[in-house]
Amino acid sequence: MSFLYLEHCVVGRDSNAVTATDERGIVHIPSASLGVLLLGPGTNLTHQAMVLLADSGAAVVWVGEHGVRCYASGRSLARSSRLVEAQAKLVSNRQTRLAVARAMYDMRFESDDDTSSLTMQQLRGREGARVRAIYRDASREHSVQWSGREYSPTDFAASDTINQALSAAHACLYGVVHAVIVALGCSPGLGFVHTGHELSFVYDIADLYKAEITIPIAFRCVGEFEGAWSSADPSAPPDDPIDDLASYTRRRVRDAISDGHILTRCAHDIRRLLLPDEPTTGEEKDAVVLTLWDDKVGRVAAGANYSPDDLDEVDW
Repeated sequence: MSFLYLEHCVVGRDSNAVTATDERGIVHIPSASLGVLLLGPGTNLTHQAMVLLADSGAAVVWVGEHGVRCYASGRSLARSSRLVEAQAKLVSNRQTRLAVARAMYDMRFESDDDTSSLTMQQLRGREGARVRAIYRDASREHSVQWSGREYSPTDFAASDTINQALSAAHACLYGVVHAVIVALGCSPGLGFVHTGHELSFVYDIADLYKAEITIPIAFRCVGEFEGAWSSADPSAPPDDPIDDLASYTRRRVRDAISDGHILTRCAHDIRRLLLPDEPTTGEEKDAVVLTLWDDKVGRVAAGANYSPDDLDEVDW
C-alpha cells in the first residue's frame, strides 16, 4: 500500500499490524505492506504503533485536514549521508544548481528540447507554457470548466471544485514525496527550483509527476463527481460512492501511486538527480561507517584518539 490517510481515530498495534480504532470498530493494517502513513486531525498514535512502523520502514507524516498541509515527519531510514551531502553541494553552486534544474525539466516533460543553455527564467517560461497546455487538455478531455489555479492554503473550501480536487491530489503526492525524501536522508528544504520554504525540495520532486498523475486524476474526479449529481449521468461507481470530493480524489491518487510504483521511482529519480554519475540501484547499500572530516585528506577514521603521545611538544 503506497500510503494511507487516517483521521479521528486511535492508531495502535496488534502483533505485527497497525490498528485504526474509531466508533465504528477496528481496522488492521499489516505494517509490512504500508509505505507511508498520513495522520490527519483527531489522530492519536501509541508508542508501540510508532515502534512497529519504524521497524517496518514505513514513514509517518503528520498532516492537516484533507491531508493538505504537512506538519512533521518521522525518522530517516538512510544509513549514509552521501545523498544529503551531494544535495547540499549541488544546491550551493550556481552552475550545478542550474544543471539539476535543467535535468528536472527534461525528466518532467520528456521533451527533445535542448535545455543545456537555458537560464532559469527561460526554463520557467517553457514550464509555464507546457503546464497551461496540460490543464487546458485535461479540462477539454473531462468537460470540466477551468479558469486557472486559484486556492487558499488556509481555506480549502474557498476554492471551486476543480481547485479543491487539485489541492487534495497534490497534497497526497507531497506527502508521499516528502516521505521518500526524508527516508533517503535528504533535506526537504534544499530545493533547486523552489527555494525559501521548508518543503522546497518536496515541491521540486513532486512537480515531476503532476502532469502524469495528479492533474489528470483531479480533472477526472471532478468530472465524475459532477456527473454523479447530474440526472443525466449518475456515473458514480456503486462500490465507491463520491460522497466527498477530497476523499474520492485521495483514493484515486492512492491507487495511481500504488499501480505506478511511484515510491520506488521517486527514490530512483532523486538518486539520479543528486548522484548522476553513479548507477541507480534499488537500495542504498552504503555501510554504516562513521568518519571524521579533515580539511586536507577529506575523511579520517572515527573512534580514535588523535592526540600526540607527548603533548608538551605539540605546537597548537
